Amino acid sequence: MRITVLKNTATLTDLQPQGGPARPVTQPPCAFSGIDVDLAGAAPHQTGIWECTPGKFERVLPNAEVMHILTGACIFTPTEGEPLHIQAGDTLFFPAHTTGVWHITETLRKVFFIVAQ
Repeated sequence: MRITVLKNTATLTDLQPQGGPARPVTQPPCAFSGIDVDLAGAAPHQTGIWECTPGKFERVLPNAEVMHILTGACIFTPTEGEPLHIQAGDTLFFPAHTTGVWHITETLRKVFFIVAQ
C-alpha cells in the first residue's frame, strides 16, 4: 500500500489547470487548478487539492463533499440560506445536492473529498 504525501499543500506549485466553472456568474470566469489524488480503496470517490481564482459561480455538484480550506477566503450563499463567510482554516461538510453561489474573494485552495453517488 502506497501512502501519498503532498508537502506544504498551501504553497504547492505543481497544480494542473482544470478549466473553469460550468455556470460562471462573473466574467472573466474563475480559473480552476489542482491535483487529483488516486486514493487506493476509495474509488469511486474523488479527493485532491483544488484552487480557484477570484470570481463568482454557481455550485452545481450533486455530490456530498468534505473540504478543508488551506488558503484564501470566500462567501458561499446557499440557495435557501444565509451567506457563509469562509476562510483559511475552516472545514466544511456539504450535504448532497447543496446548491448556491460561490463568491471567491481571495484565491482559494482546499483539500477535498467528494462522495460519489
